[in-house]
Amino acid sequence: MRRMIDVTEQISAVRRQVGARTLESGEARIVTVSQSYGVPLDDLWDACTDAERISRWFLPCSGELKAGGHYELAGNASGTVTRCDPPQGFDATWEYGGEVSWIEVRLTPESPGRTQFRLDHIAHVDDARWLEFGPGAVGVGWDSGLLGLAQHLATGKSMDPAEGQAWAASPEGKRFMTLSSESWRAASVEAGTDPAEAKEAADRTTAAYTGAS
Repeated sequence: MRRMIDVTEQISAVRRQVGARTLESGEARIVTVSQSYGVPLDDLWDACTDAERISRWFLPCSGELKAGGHYELAGNASGTVTRCDPPQGFDATWEYGGEVSWIEVRLTPESPGRTQFRLDHIAHVDDARWLEFGPGAVGVGWDSGLLGLAQHLATGKSMDPAEGQAWAASPEGKRFMTLSSESWRAASVEAGTDPAEAKEAADRTTAAYTGAS
């Protein structure tokens, strides 16, 4: 299914930023992805908060995406919704690999039939994955999620997990991961990271996602 979307077009449609924030628990880095979709606000909100629909474009999802609700993405993260303001956005913890970070989703109408999706992923500066892979540690995964969301909203169809895995291992899928990793390297440099350091992190990210040695 994902082959229906042009890789270069999708990479170009996403805006990526790297920032920082001071939390009560210390300094944190922020990875931001945003994309505009040709659907009304209510439809995008439903696609991002209904467990059945999330399962159709992202990962198998269970739980309740409402304030105080707990969610789980099969084989990936789980967490608790800490704030919910339908249909404008929600905040939640992102618990994965024994570490806790946070996501903030905001939906903004741009016109009656177009809405912007924005997600901030916030992690402590000393997060081990960030130190090794830079913003691509989570950024490439979110790029893949926005690709799935774009396809779901454009076609109304569900993603077949086996087909998605096969696509990710294909030359086209590896090109997508490589372009995403390179885009996050550029965003990291723009945020002030030393170019050589950013490249080393991006190279490790690309290898992790594509299996390159």
